[in-house]
This record gives sequence, C-alpha cells and structure tokens, in this order.
Amino acid sequence: MRDNWLSLNGPWRFAFDHECRFDDPGDPIDWSAEILVPYPPESQASGIGDRGFHRCCWYQRDFTLARKTGRTLLHFGAVDYQARVWVNGNLVVTHEGGHTPFSADITRALKDDGQQTVTVWVEDDPCDLAKPRGKQDWQLEAHSIWYPRTTGIWQSVWIEQVSHTYISKLRWTPHFDGFEIGCEAFVAGDLQEGMTIEARILHGSKVLADDRYKVIGGEAHRKISLSDPGIDDSRNELLWSPERPTLLDAEIILRDGDIVLDRIRSYTALRSAHVNRDRFMLNGRPYPLRMVLDQGYWPDTLLTAPSDDALRRDVELAKAMGFNGVRKHQKIEDPRYLYWADKLGLLVWEEMPSAYRFTPLAISRMVKEWAEVIARDYSHPCIIVWVPFNESWGVPNLTSTQAHRNAVEALYHLTKTLDSTRPVIGNDGWEASATDILGIHDYDDDPEHLQARYGSSQTDLFDRRRPGGRILTLDGYPHRGQPIVLTEFGGIAFNKAPPGKGKKIWGYSSVANDADFHARYARLLEVVNDTAMFSGFCYTQFADTFQEANGLLCEDRTPKLPLEQLRTATMNAHANKVPGQVFPGGDGPVVA
Repeated sequence: MRDNWLSLNGPWRFAFDHECRFDDPGDPIDWSAEILVPYPPESQASGIGDRGFHRCCWYQRDFTLARKTGRTLLHFGAVDYQARVWVNGNLVVTHEGGHTPFSADITRALKDDGQQTVTVWVEDDPCDLAKPRGKQDWQLEAHSIWYPRTTGIWQSVWIEQVSHTYISKLRWTPHFDGFEIGCEAFVAGDLQEGMTIEARILHGSKVLADDRYKVIGGEAHRKISLSDPGIDDSRNELLWSPERPTLLDAEIILRDGDIVLDRIRSYTALRSAHVNRDRFMLNGRPYPLRMVLDQGYWPDTLLTAPSDDALRRDVELAKAMGFNGVRKHQKIEDPRYLYWADKLGLLVWEEMPSAYRFTPLAISRMVKEWAEVIARDYSHPCIIVWVPFNESWGVPNLTSTQAHRNAVEALYHLTKTLDSTRPVIGNDGWEASATDILGIHDYDDDPEHLQARYGSSQTDLFDRRRPGGRILTLDGYPHRGQPIVLTEFGGIAFNKAPPGKGKKIWGYSSVANDADFHARYARLLEVVNDTAMFSGFCYTQFADTFQEANGLLCEDRTPKLPLEQLRTATMNAHANKVPGQVFPGGDGPVVA
C-alpha cells in the first residue's frame, strides 16, 4: 500500500463492438452508453444490464493527472478475458486472463497539459469453453449450476505515482519452525549500485525487526528471525489463526544512500499449513476444518462485490455461522476479500476456475493464469490450500486418457514448485491422483447413509464408493493415508425469496419450512462432525446463487435461520473426538 494513488472507478464511456476491431481505437465509436466501473456490463449495477452474447466491447474515460518526476503506473485488478489498453492513443499493455491483475508504466504516454484519456478494448468470447471461466454460463440463459457471464472490467482500476526506481513486488513466506519471516523485495526502474531495502516488522507498537539489506540485481531476499518466546502462551500471541488472527505490520523502504526512493506499508503473519498423516495441521497442531463453499456472486453485481463492506460482511457472516474457513469455488476472489479474511481470521481454499474442453490451448491458458494467481495471493496467510482442478472439469477422461492425468499431475507439481509451503489438491471431489488431501463430494441427502458409509473401514470406502458415479482414486494412486475431507455435501434447497420474487429453484434436495431446514442441517452436521475419518468438511453452500437456492443465506445475505442457530449446528463443538485434536470455539479451545 502506498499513499499516492488515484482510483479510476466510476463512470466510463462504453460500447459493444460487434466487429471486434481491436487494432484501431481511433475509428469512430458510438459512445452513447455509460457504464459504472468496476461492475460488468451484464450486471444491473453497471447501468448496462445486458446479458446477451457480446464478444467484444470498448471502455473509455478521461482523467486529470499532471506529469510528475518519476513514473506513473496504471493498474487493473481483473479484466475478463483479453484486454488491450491505450493511454492518449498509445498502446501501453495487453493481457490475457480473466482473473488476474496487470499493470503498465504509462509515464511516456501522458500529456503535459494533464488531460489524459484511457481506452480499453476487451474480447471475451461467451462460447469459448477452452479458457478458464468457472461458473460463467456458455448458454444464453443461466442453467443448472452455471450463472450469468462476466465480461470486461470487473475489479478496480487505479493509478499510482512512484519514483524512477520503485518496489515492484513484495513476497512474504512464514517459516513457522524457525520462527522466521521470509521477505523478498523486487525493484524495478532505474537500478543503482548501493541501493538498500529496510524492513521493519511490528506487533502492535512492539518492533520485532528493523533490518537493512543490499539490493543485488534488483532483488533482496532475506529471512527475518523473530525472538521465539518458547512458552506456548507467548508463542500463540504471535501466531495467526482464525481464533487469533495476529497480523504483523511491516514498512518497507527503498533507499539510494540517504535518499528515500520508495516507501510501502504491508503486513505478514507467522503461521504454518501442512498435513501430517491423516490430519490437516495449522501451526503444528491438528486442526479440524469447518468450511463452507462460497461462490462469490451477488444478484445485482455478479462476480463483483457491491462494495468493500460487502466483502467484509461475507467474512463476518461465515464466522458468525460457525465456520473457520471457506472454499472459494470456481472463482479467484477480489484481493480485498483476502485482506478481510487475513484481518478477521478465516481460512481460504483457493480454486482455479475451470475450462470445459481439454485442448493444448486450454491447458496452456490455465497454466499461465494459475501461475499468476499463485503469484498474486502467495503472501496471504488466510490461504491454506491450492486447488487447480475440480470434479475433473476440463479433464473429463481421467480414468482412460493419459494426457488428462498428466495435466492434473503437472498442475499439482507446478503448484508445489511455485509454493512449497501449502497443501495442494490436484483434483477435488473424485478421481484423485497427485494430491495432499483427498476431497470427496457426496450429496446423499440421507444423513444416516453418510453415517453408515463413512463410519465403515477406509478399504471398503475406496473399493466400493462411487460419488457422482466416479471412483475416488485413480488406478495406481491408492489412498496413502492423506487427510480425507468431505469437500462438498448438503446442498439443501430452501427457497425463502420474498413474496413476488419467487423463482425456479435448484438444489440436491429440498425442504419446505424453517423447522425442516434446521432439522436436516443440524443432523447432517452432527454426522459429519462425528465422523473420525474426516479431517474436516465443506458444506454447500454459503448463499443462494441465482437458480441455486441451497444457501444458508439468501442472495442478499439474509440468514435463512438465526445465525446463532446455524452456528450451534455447524460447530457441534465436542464432535470428531480425535485424541489430542484441538477444537477452537467461541470462548476458547476444547481439547478432546
């Protein structure tokens, strides 16, 4: 975070481009429409509200910015799917990938008089199934478990003014065992000999580290050692967890001798996430995962949150309902959500949006964008698991086609290469091969069936169980004792739409009233919490999403039952009694 920045969110000129003429922004364009950025044109909040098939579109806005000494950077949070950007008629950047950020140094494109114009062209083929698109429907009307498309700019746009030499990237790595924080700073621009990086880390008002390092080849890499208190109670004060989300503030200063070139504020945390035999471990202790599947859609704004307060509220609601984590399903969420999850204490599984065709182009697109996702979110302590594939989407023939198996294994190992600090699930739901956690999706609506199925021996489970008609593990990849997590279950449809707003609903099972909903949910959670085989669970789902009415909350985040009632059912605090396992609760841990 820097002090000197300018938001470009707000009204932009807008036009659909049915000829897809990306190479000539100077041609006459009908700018009769206006769009409110960052809401996508398919959303009502954008002012456009057109959910038809439109492959290409244009954006343009004017802004006032005086040319200053140093550099000016233009940032886009996310633009779906391919973007070209001009400033004052000069092409400054192109980008492919609908979920990841990009930026441009626009210094040379700026006018001296301060009157500037930015123009963006976007291509997003609504029928292209060979690109990562997640839950965006390829049919004209949303159907089954897919939802309205999101085209173009759907996250914030902003400008920063920096010096000629500046910090372009910062990466934090917690090293729990050594009580150390890895700090990597990357410098861009005019590199000078003798530059240094100062890193100051604080816990509240207490300074934990105040170090200076040389910048060599535009980079500085160091492990910052913190004093280990030794006693658990004192150690816990410095550790990050959902129950105690301790963040360590940081200030990073780039200097050339005594001259300050750049100054940024950041934060990090000390925590570990790994697996040990059949348990997920947080900070070196077995930790039961109580998660909810969250698709991150809103009725009037689609993939874009209505506001920063809405993102914070979603984190607060998940915690209020008794969950300690979310599985962000088929969406790379806005970084502000991850900020609030870091700050308020909520674990996040990050899952790559799927493509739905298997081609070399689809895989190359996915590899590129997934690497950008990991680079963007690596430093967030809330993220504890990476998931490149879900339910064999995009790799439908895993049992018979070697190339499909190779893709899952390659993405698993690529992820472990780019980030060796977190567990990775190669393909969540079934047909597992390379994976650190075995995720199972099972929507049987009879709690007693689940109790009988998962209370039996693991041998019987892997020999006979076929959720969704799929085997749990591929031949040659038997269960090796990894943690088993029920990563999708429930999906109870309960339509509580206000009068006059009834809609066709979809779910894996349904109930008709509050009492039935509570009874079904409470019994399901009792069974799942009581099953010692599971290291955790993820209930489907957080909120109603268009035609899916299987949320614990309505689309507008109104709870379908009192939050405390949902919390009590979710936590079932004394269940899953594995010796030595710690069960964090509202007032403190309960140890089985």
